[in-house]
Amino acid sequence: MMHTVKKLIDDALAEDIGSGDITTDNLVAPDQTGHAVILAKEPMVLAGLEIAIQVFETLDPSLAMESRYTDGDQLAAGDRVMALTGRLRPLLHGERTALNFLQRMSGIATHVSAYAAAVKDYPVRLVDTRKTTPGWRVLEKYAVRIGGAANHRMGLYDGVLIKDNHIAACGGITTAVTRVRANTSHLVKIEVEVGTLDEVAEALSAGADVIMLDNMDLEQIRAAVAAIDQRAVVEISGNVSLEKLPELARTGVDIISVGALTHQAQSVDISMRIKTGEATAA
Repeated sequence: MMHTVKKLIDDALAEDIGSGDITTDNLVAPDQTGHAVILAKEPMVLAGLEIAIQVFETLDPSLAMESRYTDGDQLAAGDRVMALTGRLRPLLHGERTALNFLQRMSGIATHVSAYAAAVKDYPVRLVDTRKTTPGWRVLEKYAVRIGGAANHRMGLYDGVLIKDNHIAACGGITTAVTRVRANTSHLVKIEVEVGTLDEVAEALSAGADVIMLDNMDLEQIRAAVAAIDQRAVVEISGNVSLEKLPELARTGVDIISVGALTHQAQSVDISMRIKTGEATAA
C-alpha cells in the first residue's frame, strides 16, 4: 500500500507542478518562510491527513506540521485541520495536491458515515464495491473504512465473484461454480450473483459460499433469505439507497454492498491560508 500511495502522490505532484510553478517561483523567494493553516469549511469526518502530510514532506522534509486530529475525527466548520511552518514555496507548490487528497477522502468518509449510521442497530455488514476512481482505489476504500463501513474485494485478484456475464459465458451457475472450485484453493470462498429465486436455488445447490441478490425487491429478498436458511452468506446489491437501508437491513441479509459509498460521494470544502509572521499552533 505504501508504494501505491507514494506513486499516487508523486504522480499528482508531477501532474500539477510539471516543469515548475511559474506563479509561485516568480513571486516568492526560495528562502522566504511563513506558516499556513488548513481549515475545514463545513462539518466532516476527516480522512487523508497522513496523505496530505506526505505531500508536503515529499516537497520539503524540513517543513514543520502538526494537528490535534486524526483520521475518523468529526470536524466542525472552522476547525483547523493542521498547521504548517517553513518555506513558502513548497507550501504553495503542494497546496492543491494536498487539498485534493483531503477533500476527496474526507468527502467519502463523511458520506459513508451517514450510511453506516442508518444500519448501526442491525446485525448487517455494509460494504463498498469496485466502483472507484481509477488509480485511487486503495485510498477510497481506506476512506470507506474511516467512515464506518467495510470493504468488499479490492480487485479481481482477491475474491471470486461469479456475475451474470460469467454465467452467460459458462452456460450456467452450476458449470461456473464447478469450474472455479476445481481451479482455486479450498480456502477461497465463491460468491455468485443471482437475480431470481430459481437462481438462488441453483447457486445453493452448486455450493456457493456467498449468494448476492442483485436488484431484488423486498419480497424476493425475504423469500431468498428464507430459502437459503443460513446455508450461505447472503449479500444484497443494486439500487440501494440511504433511505432504503434500514428496511433492507431488517430482511435478515448478512451484507449490503453499495456502490454509492464511493461513486456518489462529493468532496468536502477544505482550504489553506498562508500567513507571514509567527506561526499559530494547530
